[in-house]
Amino acid sequence: MHRCFYFIYVLIYLLNSNVLSAELDSKKQTKFPPCRACKVFIESFKRGLDKTAKGKFEGGDAAWEEQNQGSYATSEVRLVEIQEHICSDVKEGSDQCYLLNEEHDLIIEEWWFKHQAEEPDIFKYFCIDKLQSCCPDFHYGTNCTPCDGYPDNICSNNGKCSGSGTRKGNGKCKCDPGYSGEKCEECAEGYYESYRDATKFLCSKCHHSCDGKCTKGGAGGCEKCHVGWNRNSNNECVDINECATLRAACSPLQFCVNSEGSYKCLECDRACSGCTGDGPDMCQRCAKGYTLVDKMCVDADQVQRKQHVFITRYLTYLGLCIATCIIFQRNMILASVIGLAVAAYITVSEYYLDKPEINATNLVNTLFPTT
Repeated sequence: MHRCFYFIYVLIYLLNSNVLSAELDSKKQTKFPPCRACKVFIESFKRGLDKTAKGKFEGGDAAWEEQNQGSYATSEVRLVEIQEHICSDVKEGSDQCYLLNEEHDLIIEEWWFKHQAEEPDIFKYFCIDKLQSCCPDFHYGTNCTPCDGYPDNICSNNGKCSGSGTRKGNGKCKCDPGYSGEKCEECAEGYYESYRDATKFLCSKCHHSCDGKCTKGGAGGCEKCHVGWNRNSNNECVDINECATLRAACSPLQFCVNSEGSYKCLECDRACSGCTGDGPDMCQRCAKGYTLVDKMCVDADQVQRKQHVFITRYLTYLGLCIATCIIFQRNMILASVIGLAVAAYITVSEYYLDKPEINATNLVNTLFPTT
């Protein structure tokens, strides 16, 4: 048995391992657009810079190394240490990262030994100037054209320039939610201008009772009320209570629940034949097989059973009392003992019936506790 469980465990482990391995391989083989791939590579290179930032020449005469080979910070030793681990920390797109390192390691070396001082930003040197796969921020396209409104008012500060930072895109504005227009210079349908100053403006969402345009916030700002809403005397859109005006929309075995701008038809309790709400106490009439007891529709058969049990119980009590009285005429002591037993039986029975949550086991443990 233990070997069987062990075999199943090993099988599950191997299956999970294969699934995880397939997922990891899929992530490694992910291909990003040129600019994104270049960023992934440079981010890995920069993490290597951070890890070796406090490094120094190891072993031998460190002072001689510094004097003859220059500072460790710009040394070939440090570059080799970075390149040995580059892309190993990349989970998604690592294959593409390694390929970039193999194809363009000479450009990295050229920057490291010749241009690091004059151009400290390796991303600009490698991805923008040399590989030409990216553009500076807020520039787009083949020639890295500045986005419209550059640098302080791109898309009215309410959107993004298409292709920004890459060699792709057309520079058109992609507006944030709530804004529209060629330069995101106006509020979109369902929004209104809630703030404006010399440099920016803010669009806020119309009240949900509005159908499209509005001039201000709240239900009073709607140009037109949405379906399920009506305009009141204060020129505000207020909810229509469909349950009061469209009661016939629900079937006879359903009840209506109003909600903002709409309503729902929910099924009545099975005890009801027509109802005003949920539950057997909200019935207009009781369904077939149910009867009204204390303003609640209950199972008629269950009521009959309860009545039968009630009559039988009290007849039993009466019979026990009569038997006790007959015995009393012949033997007072025996009748007294039986009378006490009958009284205890009736008391316990009634207590148990009043508290159905107490089962027989709990009752016995309560009356006859174990030591």
